[in-house]
Amino acid sequence: MDITSVTAYRVARTRDDLALAHGETFLAGGSWLMSQPQPHVSGFVDLTGLGWDEVHADETGLRIGATCTIARLVAGAERLLSFRPEWQALRIVPDAANALLGSFKIWNTATVGGNICRGFAAGAMTTLAVALDAVAEVWMPDGTAYRLPVADVVTGNGTTMLGRGEVLRAVHVPAAALRARAALRKIALAEHGRSGAVVTGRVHPGGSSVFTVTAATEAPTVLRFASTPTPAVLDTAVAAAPRYYSDPLGAADWRRGVSRVLAARVLADLVEAA
Repeated sequence: MDITSVTAYRVARTRDDLALAHGETFLAGGSWLMSQPQPHVSGFVDLTGLGWDEVHADETGLRIGATCTIARLVAGAERLLSFRPEWQALRIVPDAANALLGSFKIWNTATVGGNICRGFAAGAMTTLAVALDAVAEVWMPDGTAYRLPVADVVTGNGTTMLGRGEVLRAVHVPAAALRARAALRKIALAEHGRSGAVVTGRVHPGGSSVFTVTAATEAPTVLRFASTPTPAVLDTAVAAAPRYYSDPLGAADWRRGVSRVLAARVLADLVEAA
C-alpha cells in the first residue's frame, strides 16, 4: 500500500539516529506498517541499517536481534539444532512461525521485534518468546537500557508498555528454557486464518513446567507449575485465565473452550515425549 502521509525516510546507522522527530516512527520489516494507512505518520526511521546480529548462541542461551526476519530465525533454529541437540525446545520455532498468518514473502520481511512490538494477541513471535521465557532488551531515548520478560511487553491486544522512542533491541532466550521439552498447538476459525488460540507447554528436566495461552487472551497468560500438572489441574488453570476476548475471529467463550482442549493436547504431547 502507498503510505501517502509519509514524506520522509531515513536509515538509522548509529544509536544517535534513533531520536524521533515529530511524526516519525520506527520501521523494521514494515509488513504491518505497509498494510494500511498510517495517517499520523509522516516519516520512517529504518532500523535495518544498524546491522544487528540476527541469531547468536552462546552458553547462556540464544540472542535474537529485533530486526531478524521470521525466515532467518527458522533457518537459524534448524542449524542450531544440528550441533546443539540438547536445545530441543527449538523444535517449536517452525510451529510458532506457521502460526503467523502470512506467505513466504511475509516470512522474509516481517521481523521478530516488529511482531512483538505490534502487540497483537495473535503475534506469533510473542507466542514463541513467551513460551521460552525470553527477556526483552529495550533501548531508551536517553541512551540507557532495561530488560523485562517479553510476557510483560504486551499489555493488550495491540498495545505494549513501550514508550515513544523506546526500541526493542533484542530478545534473549535462556539456555534452561531451550533444554526443556516443548510443544505448541494452535487453532483458527479458518484453515488459513489468524490464530484464535495458541497454547504452548514445556517441561524441564527437573520436573517444573510452564504453559502459556496466547492469541485467545488479550495479553499473554503464563501458568507455572512445580511439576507436570495433571490434566484436571491444567484445565482448571486454563479455564480460569483472565482476559479472553471476542472479536470477528472468535468469541471469548470459544477461545476459552478451545484453549482448554489445546492445553490438554499439549500436555499429552509432552507426556508422550517423555
